Amino acid sequence: MLKVEVYVKIRRAHRDGMSIREIARTFHHSRRKIREVLQNPEPRGYTRAKVRPTGKLTAAFQQRIEEILKEDETAPRKQRHTAMAIFGRLAQEGYEGGYDQVRRYVARKRRRDRETFIPLSHDPGQRAEADFGHIYVDFPDGRRQVAVLIITWAYSNRAFVIALPSEKVEAILYGSVEAFRWFECVPKELWWDNPKTVATAILRGRERKLNDYYLALASHYNFEPLFCLPARGNEKPHVENRVKFLQRRWATPVPRVKDLAELNEHLRRCCQADLQRTITGRSESIGQRFTEEQKLAIPLPQRHFDPTLSEERSVDKYQSVAYGKNRYSVPRHCAFHVVTVKADVHRLSIVFQGQVIATHERSYEQGVQVLDPLHYLTTLSRKPACLDHSDVYRSWKLPREFSDLREYLEARHGRLPGARQYIRVLQLLSEHSMDRVQDAIQTCRREGVTTAERVIHRCQLLRLRDGQSPSGDKTESSPVRDVQVGSVPTVQVPMPDLKQFDVLLNQGEEENESERSTTLAESKPQAASATDDVGRILEVGPRGSRQQSELSRLSIASNGTGTGDTSLQCLADSYQTSKLPGIQGLGHI
Repeated sequence: MLKVEVYVKIRRAHRDGMSIREIARTFHHSRRKIREVLQNPEPRGYTRAKVRPTGKLTAAFQQRIEEILKEDETAPRKQRHTAMAIFGRLAQEGYEGGYDQVRRYVARKRRRDRETFIPLSHDPGQRAEADFGHIYVDFPDGRRQVAVLIITWAYSNRAFVIALPSEKVEAILYGSVEAFRWFECVPKELWWDNPKTVATAILRGRERKLNDYYLALASHYNFEPLFCLPARGNEKPHVENRVKFLQRRWATPVPRVKDLAELNEHLRRCCQADLQRTITGRSESIGQRFTEEQKLAIPLPQRHFDPTLSEERSVDKYQSVAYGKNRYSVPRHCAFHVVTVKADVHRLSIVFQGQVIATHERSYEQGVQVLDPLHYLTTLSRKPACLDHSDVYRSWKLPREFSDLREYLEARHGRLPGARQYIRVLQLLSEHSMDRVQDAIQTCRREGVTTAERVIHRCQLLRLRDGQSPSGDKTESSPVRDVQVGSVPTVQVPMPDLKQFDVLLNQGEEENESERSTTLAESKPQAASATDDVGRILEVGPRGSRQQSELSRLSIASNGTGTGDTSLQCLADSYQTSKLPGIQGLGHI
């Protein structure tokens, strides 16, 4: 078929007076073709004179193809017939024609049945759409796929993008809170697909059974949680296009970052710069249209929403709590108790009796033990062999001073006694900071005598010097701030005042004045009673009878020389005592 520019040249040459024969000789075409060009100002397209017969694709086989396509409407999308699969089935049923006839018929049938849509428009502040996208990111440890939460407003197309370590419900809660804080307002409707973390069950139509935590989020921010029909992601086209925009624009080339925090900083800069962009078909930028949405959207509540999950779990004999197919350690005093686990997207806190007893970084791997060595120091004192046979201590990265201290203690005191002293030093880390214990070890090593007791004493002095109470709290004023850490403290004991003892003797003499008139000869043996055993020792008589013997009074002068009228009785005569519980008839002690 001749092109349009050839038509132009031929018709211009004929206009200038060239004959058909000369034109045919010049342009190397037949005279019949030249006459055809002169009759038509432009090339005519190919038109089929009559419908091509279907050949062996008879009406019966066409009906069979339609039946197969009808069955595919209820089959899973990835388990439907292709044109080649339909051709194979027809061949087994006796079809002898070619594949092209089947392919063309199937294409015409599917083209007629394709779904069409009506353009929608949404009011400002009314609707936002949310979904997860995935991008690859280069971290220091290699390239990994990262889940990215995207929330887009339908009217202005303003987007918020945040990379999260998972797609669990706590990640959705955290990402939604950050998005509302970024937008400084809340949409009246928030649309999702049907993620199982949010919509736990799909009911009839658009009814869903929602996760309790997501319901709490919707109630706190007062938006309506709405969801697309199953397999109808096209009902939220704005966020679907944003996923492609993220992958093609903001994540190309592949970002190189050190962690998720740096990646999120990059994504937020992209979101901020995107406010200046104007979408095709609109006269206002994204930022200008979003200003209209803010006026009609829901304002932020005064109280902040806590995007954490709370569950009660039991602590096992290994001082660990199971959560998310991993285990997290707690202190020993919480073993075999029920604790409350509060987990957000980044951290996991464990609460016991209203107090946070442990905080761990959240792990998203499976079968991992997240253990804090400080939680096992009490148990380690009873099981010192675990120091070398437990991963929690073998993988504990401590400064070089600790390993040197252990070698010194074991060389001086023996392997087991030295290890026990080293464990006592490790236990200081539960009360003192790492720097303080390290400083105490260095000071003791410089002085030449290093034991666990001296390191403990040194840590106490360092705490007093820093102005801290034994509980670790700072004190405004402390009388021991001027203690010299490098010297051994001296204790001064005042000399006793003996005159105070003379006063005690005089008081005892006045109290026993009435008893001095009674002599030992005038006393008669009496049966033992609970009232006359004060100051006496019970003895057993010759016939099994109980006898009483008085202690001889000691005569002591007031000047301490051993002579004088002042007599000192047994201490039991000078003090009032009470009966021992559970002992009857044995007198007073």
